[in-house]
Parts: sequence; C-alpha cells; structure tokens
Amino acid sequence: MSRSLKGKVVLITGASSGFGEDAARLLADEGCQVVLAARRLDRLQALAAEIQSRGGQAFAVPVDVTQRAEIDVMVQTVLDLYQRIDILFNNAGFGAMNWFNHLNAERSIETLIQVNLTGTMLVTRAVLPHMLKRGEGHIINMVSVAGLISPPLITTYSASKYGVRAFTDSLRREVAPFGVKVSGIYPGPASTEFGKVMERTETRNIVNKLISVHMTSEYVASRVVDVAKRPRRSLVIPWWFRVITMFDTLFPVVVDWILYIFSKRTRPSD
Repeated sequence: MSRSLKGKVVLITGASSGFGEDAARLLADEGCQVVLAARRLDRLQALAAEIQSRGGQAFAVPVDVTQRAEIDVMVQTVLDLYQRIDILFNNAGFGAMNWFNHLNAERSIETLIQVNLTGTMLVTRAVLPHMLKRGEGHIINMVSVAGLISPPLITTYSASKYGVRAFTDSLRREVAPFGVKVSGIYPGPASTEFGKVMERTETRNIVNKLISVHMTSEYVASRVVDVAKRPRRSLVIPWWFRVITMFDTLFPVVVDWILYIFSKRTRPSD
C-alpha cells in the first residue's frame, strides 16, 4: 500500500548530483522536508534554493561521509532542526573502470571503498539509534546491479557494492522487528554525472561501445520515490537485469566463458 510522504524528514547523502539531486526534487514535490548532504556545499545551496523557490522545503549541510566527526555533526544538526529523521537515503558514491592493475590505488581502491561502503555504514550507524528509539524509520541504500553480478573492469566498484548489498540485507533482518525498514535499490547503467566524471580511459571507451545507457537519472530517482512510498526489500531496474543476474547464478561457467573472451580480446598489452 502506498503511503503519503508529506511532512517526512528525508536525509539524502550524495545530494549534489545524479540520483540524489533528482530524488531531492521529487521528494520535495511530495511534501518532504529534504536535507541535502554532500561535500560540495555550493551545489547543495543552489539546489536548496531551487527547491524552496518551487515551494518546497530543503536544507543543505556539508559532509564527507568518510569522516565520522562530520557525520555526527550532520545528524545532530538535522535532529536539532526537525527532531527526527524519517527516511535516510544513502546515495553517496563513485565508480572506477579500468583493468585492476591499472587502477589508482589511493582513489580507486582505498577512497572508493571508504565512500561507497564504509561511508554508507557510518552514516547509517549515526542515524539508526534515533529510528530505533522512535520505533520507525526507513533506510534506502543505493546499491547497483554491480552488487548482484561481477563483470570485469569494475572490480573495486563491484566489491564495494557487494558489500553494501550484504550490509543492506543483514541490517534489514536485524532491525525489521523494531519498526525500521531497510531497502536496497539496484540500478543498471544510467546517464548521470557519476559516469561523466569517471576517468576517461581506452578501457571505458571499449565498454561504452558494448553497453548502451537507456535509463535517465530522473527515472531512477522516480523509482527511489516509489520505494519510499511502498517500502520493499529490493528493487532491480530495469526489470530485465533480474534475468541477467539469474543467468549468472544458474550458469556461471557460461558467463565466465563469455567474459573470458571479452577480457582476452580487449586487454591491452602492459
């Protein structure tokens, strides 16, 4: 059953672009009080001003999700303003695409895991006690189909998203008896700033020729709103990615063979 979101306090990380930015607009249109969190305060303030000019309610707060002190300040700021957090949308994250031994170890391994996985866990840990105390709340984690199937060339990104998937499932089972809902969203490739700022490499050019992006950021954001209205365990979009992930589960040897050929033919000589 669909529920009204009017008056709900929603905290969105990674709200300065992509899914987070578009979801903020749509949630504000639903009557939510939207808290925008990310590192780029200027982008957040511009988005908050835009939402307010349309009659919505939005507040910007800077945060680096790898810094526990900043997370604690962010959460306490929201609680001081609104006394509660009804929905947490963990959306902060970035990706890397290249052969593993060509990845930048600091940014594409250490920082990526810190932001995508550890950051999601730290923000959730800061918000969860307040939801448990009230006996209600909804945590929505932006995962990825890369958390369901592991293709080559996105090794660290896929590893981080498998971690978020496991965290999401485990936490859902842990807190469900106490009134807190946990959902995972698994989108396939979509057109966002996320992809535009990803490192330009010959590897990425090869992948772009093989994979067409059909989903828009706005569409994915609209499905985030759907999950907020009708909480569920998980949502894979587009739907046919469920078929792909099921094929990988049922016929892993075939998938390995297909990707073996891909890697063999596309890997440059070192």
